[in-house]
Amino acid sequence: MQRSRLRLMALGLVTVLSLAAAPVQAQAALPDFTELVERVGPAVVNIRTSERARPQQQGAAIDPQMQEFLRRFGIPTPRRGNPQEDDDDAPQRRGVGSGFVLAADGVVLTNAHVVDGADEVTVTLTDKREFKAKVLGTDRRSDVAVLKIEATGLPTVKLGDVNRLKVGEWVVAIGSPFGFDSTVTAGIVSAKARDTGDFLPLIQTDVAINPGNSGGPLLNLRGEVVGINSQIYSRSGGFMGISFAIPIDEAMRVAGELRNTGKVVRGRIGIVPGPVTKEVAEAIKLPKAQGALVQRVEADGPAEKAGIEGGDVITKVDGKVIEKFNDIFRIVGAIRPGTKTTVQVFRNGGLRDLSITVAELKEPTAGREGGEEKSERVSPFGLTLKDISDAQRKELRIKGGVLVEEADGAAARAGLRAGDVILSVDGTDVTGARQMQSLLAKLEKAKTVTMLVRRGDTTNFVLVRPTR
Repeated sequence: MQRSRLRLMALGLVTVLSLAAAPVQAQAALPDFTELVERVGPAVVNIRTSERARPQQQGAAIDPQMQEFLRRFGIPTPRRGNPQEDDDDAPQRRGVGSGFVLAADGVVLTNAHVVDGADEVTVTLTDKREFKAKVLGTDRRSDVAVLKIEATGLPTVKLGDVNRLKVGEWVVAIGSPFGFDSTVTAGIVSAKARDTGDFLPLIQTDVAINPGNSGGPLLNLRGEVVGINSQIYSRSGGFMGISFAIPIDEAMRVAGELRNTGKVVRGRIGIVPGPVTKEVAEAIKLPKAQGALVQRVEADGPAEKAGIEGGDVITKVDGKVIEKFNDIFRIVGAIRPGTKTTVQVFRNGGLRDLSITVAELKEPTAGREGGEEKSERVSPFGLTLKDISDAQRKELRIKGGVLVEEADGAAARAGLRAGDVILSVDGTDVTGARQMQSLLAKLEKAKTVTMLVRRGDTTNFVLVRPTR
């Protein structure tokens, strides 16, 4: 009996010790970043910039360590000094950022906003050597910049494959937050292909990023660069758990053009796209709520010449599927201007392929609106309509349509307003006020109607449920 008790006590002790050891074993499973940092750290650089202060009203100077962050988000930064000063002794605006060495002969990659407007750029290596850097090129749309310093035999980074990056994967950032060189922070990938801009699908992480980290590398556990730390989402000016990085494959494509020509050339087709909602997709009988709704067509632009119209849904460009409307910026932007390609559009319940010649990206032009002639009241919809003259249709570059003179009731609730031009009703082109009134009178009572509406120089679908 005594031996049995001893065995039970020993077994209980082993069980307790095993349970106590479990958290230690789980903790030991966390990644060790030391080898990664030792290997990659020397290729990460600190970047300091200075810009001669311009004459302005006297005021207190802002903390220099916040300059880079404020400039990133377009916030004006006050400068200290006498408004009469404008010589070599004038005060300097200073910024701080990060970067990393791409090539052993001194090619450095960073963010465009880190060096934007700088009169002088200084790169400091981890061994404390300093170099004046030449800016080979910057691209504000992607926020990528390439620098060159006169050095050889520098340690370089290894580039990773963004396509292999997974949500939940550990990632590490190395940079100079608030000027503290070689600071290491870690976290996980929170999301991929996050749309925060037109031309880049960004990597979202929860890695701590602060002013000064911009331009530094985002690394996977293999020590490969998968992104360039670029933005944070913040309501306080500091890190709040959400940060964004430029995918390294996109950054390298831009960097290649900057090194070769000093600028990035992008394509355009001359439209303003918008999202395709589930309600719109159902209303126009589009199988899936995806693609880019054409809200505006640039006059005499590539899209108009190809036959693309307001209200079309672009589903493919150059054979590539448009999932979200922002995809069209990236796909078209990557096509060399002058290239002839195919755009697939969904119109009036069917798909059609249109040939288009891509032009070089520039700001779109704007149109105007107007109307005259006799008014017609469409009571169940709360619309007062007016015919548009041929001259005004020509000016607006439309074939038909009717002007909204007043909108109340159902029309106002749907978002219609005076000055809008209704181009079609449930897929049928509108030619005048009386013709549209006749179209609406034939519809089923209380049936939601899909109207294609031109407002200013944009076109969109509006769903109107009549009041009976």
